[in-house]
Amino acid sequence: MTMTMLNSPVTDFELPATSGKTFKLADYAGKTLVIYFYPKDNTPGCTTQGMQFRDSYAEFKAANAEIVGVSRDSLKSHENFKAKFSFPFELLADTEELACGIFSVMKMKNMYGKQVRGVERSTFVIDKNGVLVKEWRGVKVDGHALEVLNFIKTL
Repeated sequence: MTMTMLNSPVTDFELPATSGKTFKLADYAGKTLVIYFYPKDNTPGCTTQGMQFRDSYAEFKAANAEIVGVSRDSLKSHENFKAKFSFPFELLADTEELACGIFSVMKMKNMYGKQVRGVERSTFVIDKNGVLVKEWRGVKVDGHALEVLNFIKTL
């Protein structure tokens, strides 16, 4: 599996998505796509992040952009998380770390004094031609969705 570099085409991939769908990157040709990676469903930071994307979703759609969230949680966990917070976008279950590998978001993190391997909160924007045009790594949640939206409006 090859890691995607900035200003390069993103390798097509498929993942199971909420709402009984299968996400295929190729299906988003002609649209701007925001893919945000987050560590875990139903945790405070990840919930806040999802809610901020949810709250500005209409503006993303108006800019011809779609949003998907990705974590290593199961589809069942994602369905519950999505329903609980009324997320209007799909969540992708990357239990095998396929997309995590393509975007190189797996990192060693300190959790309660222990080193654990986990998802680094990151966001990627893929343009309508399938090219990775922007990335944010080690994202701080507050205001991030707005920052992404403002970037998309410049495309």
